[in-house]
Amino acid sequence: MQAGANLPAVGGYNQAVILDAVRRSTDGVSRVELAESTGLSPQTVSNVTRRLLDEGFIVDAGTVSAGVGKPRTILRLDAAGRYAIGVHLDPTVITVVLLDLASHVVADRVIATPESAEARVTIARIAETVDDLVAEAGVDRTRIMGVGVAAPGPIDVAAGTVLNPPLLHGWRDVAIRDELADALDMPVLLEKDVTAAAVAELWAGGTADDRNAIFFYYGTGLGTGIILRNEVVRGVTGNAGDIAALTVGSADGRPRRPAITAMPSVLVDAAISRGVLQAHDGSLGTEEVRGLFGQLVQAATDGDEEAIAILDAAADDIAQGLVQLANLLDVDRVYFGGPFFPVAQEFLLARIPDRVHSSPLWVLPHEIQFERSQFGDDVAAVGAASLVLDHAFSPRPEGLLITR
Repeated sequence: MQAGANLPAVGGYNQAVILDAVRRSTDGVSRVELAESTGLSPQTVSNVTRRLLDEGFIVDAGTVSAGVGKPRTILRLDAAGRYAIGVHLDPTVITVVLLDLASHVVADRVIATPESAEARVTIARIAETVDDLVAEAGVDRTRIMGVGVAAPGPIDVAAGTVLNPPLLHGWRDVAIRDELADALDMPVLLEKDVTAAAVAELWAGGTADDRNAIFFYYGTGLGTGIILRNEVVRGVTGNAGDIAALTVGSADGRPRRPAITAMPSVLVDAAISRGVLQAHDGSLGTEEVRGLFGQLVQAATDGDEEAIAILDAAADDIAQGLVQLANLLDVDRVYFGGPFFPVAQEFLLARIPDRVHSSPLWVLPHEIQFERSQFGDDVAAVGAASLVLDHAFSPRPEGLLITR
């Protein structure tokens, strides 16, 4: 995972190693087990765990007997020891979550993204929402380690700037990281939304298994987060995952076309032109698309043949795109999520897996698992908050280097 800018860390490398081991233990862990799993000396483990107890990161969870000898004290993560805030800036909605140290969503809030407001006004609205959420949750602000922002690309991670996302009007070269940090008086980092979604599954999923996966993000636009060997793939500038140029077709007898024909706005336009939905006066804003997309899915659920055909073609396009990505990356899992996915998940997940595995283009010698995100609509915001915790608590080899 990636370090953010000016975020606090919990201490040295050994401290991060031990805290990470405690975090990943489902039922708690003793000091003896920590020494065995980390390779650190019992004295080092004892010193570090004492420090973590004093600082409120872990708690004493009682003792257990393990045969002959002194009972062992079990250590567990103190979920309320620290918190992080995640913000997902989507062209349709803004989601804000408060995440505890155990990756539980303590509180969340969703507000509509202002379509006509200046970016600066929207940032002020985000800051106000964060303040309200923290106050309502009754959390001590000194325990909040920072804010992660997930935004549509392209972004400049180093500068903390949203460059010019095609579906988010008025956001050219907006320094959201620094402006939000000033408004909240907290450290802030910026990540691309699809990457943040992948981080949520990797970090907050609570497992250390070696994972190779695609996160298929179904929002106002389409994108993919990529996980290889338990690491999120970001690319040179942090903008990996754009699938706008990915083409599908031919294999199903239809002309080749961009995969983004499965975008909700495109499907809504098709439904209007084919009489499934009523025509709409003027251009469709993101909020209107959200409502009409729900009507399209409901029409398909009710048996409307035209609606079924439109969503069926979208399932084909998504399946073909996933076949190409899975073949390229040799992953064994696909996660689905994003603001629009819960609305259509029953329809899409009933079709996509079989179409992927039965595709004539499928070359992998193994099947892959298909899972909906455990975080629902909050996934990108949870991922953004997870980045803050990851930076603070994950052991990094570069921390061992001598710096001037």
